Amino acid sequence: MAGRIIPSAVFCGLFIVFAIPLLKGIINLGNGVGMGVSAALAVIFLFRDRCTAFLEKVWARPVGKIFLPMIGLVITVSVVLAAVISIFMICQINDPPKDENTTVVVLGCKVKNGRPSLMLQRRLETAYNYLSEHKSVYAVVSGGKGDDESISEAQCMKEWLVAQGIEPERILMEDKSVNTEENLRFSKKIIIENCLPETITIITDGYHQLRAEMIAEKLGISAYNISGKTSWYLIPTYWVREWLGVIHYKVCG
Repeated sequence: MAGRIIPSAVFCGLFIVFAIPLLKGIINLGNGVGMGVSAALAVIFLFRDRCTAFLEKVWARPVGKIFLPMIGLVITVSVVLAAVISIFMICQINDPPKDENTTVVVLGCKVKNGRPSLMLQRRLETAYNYLSEHKSVYAVVSGGKGDDESISEAQCMKEWLVAQGIEPERILMEDKSVNTEENLRFSKKIIIENCLPETITIITDGYHQLRAEMIAEKLGISAYNISGKTSWYLIPTYWVREWLGVIHYKVCG
């Protein structure tokens, strides 16, 4: 009995962790996939005997001897891919620049009522700490204005940093982008136009750094990175979303 109840309880708990972001209005493939897989595994362990009997019936049929190995192969490949991508994601979480010959690029995130969301504020706090300690470094704050945002993410970020005491002339705004690729491509143009160091330091959440650096490399940008703190309850959802994002980017570019 314990062999069924304990795993089922663990996966029910994992389901709840993936569901928590829904309370914050965060709905994406990460929590959708996480909740779906967690629920499925909880049911499989709870009704293990019935599931085993069902698989035995399927295996007894000719089509089952083709279908089940294919499902097993897909699951195995998915687990291996997730593990490999996770290793690369962890390795890219923090790679700070060795000197001040860099330009900080802060990637945008949700703005709520003209103020940074918690995730965006964490990125801004990281940017503020770095810019405060490295007085010669300039920053590009990058993010456009969504339909449900009263101001652009770039404007919100600049106002926040200036309010904390960072000199406004050290902060350049890129306020047209709508995704990470545009963040970096448009920021590169601004950096070149203003004769700033073309080696950049990306500030975003740790889970996002791998894909951001992949895009930067494709755009011919040399990049370091410093990660903002991510709330614990958001990490599983966004981590799973990044698995899918990295795979999509590698397959579709």
